[in-house]
Amino acid sequence: MDRISAIRNVEDALRAFENGEADLADTERRVAAVLRTYATEFDGDGGVFRAVGDEPVDGRVVVAPSAPAARERVLALSKADASDAEGSDSSNSPTNDENGSVIEFEVERVTESE
Repeated sequence: MDRISAIRNVEDALRAFENGEADLADTERRVAAVLRTYATEFDGDGGVFRAVGDEPVDGRVVVAPSAPAARERVLALSKADASDAEGSDSSNSPTNDENGSVIEFEVERVTESE
């Protein structure tokens, strides 16, 4: 699915919601399905990678040019999430969870069949 198709499908879902043809839960499911399809069929520079391992990074999906770059993006996003949750800039290492334990994870390429 290309970007234009994804946007049209999201617009269709929003239109159905606005017209009372779908409730919020249905609309959320449709939009999430569009995004998941778009991500797994992504055809840009690099690929789509999923973090597999410890919380809070397990299951996080990012677009990156390589597996090492994907790992760095996952860590950066995790640090940003931790900072947002605390309401300020976090001094914790992005590789440590809230208890100071090291977060262990790998990244794997997401394929269209998933």
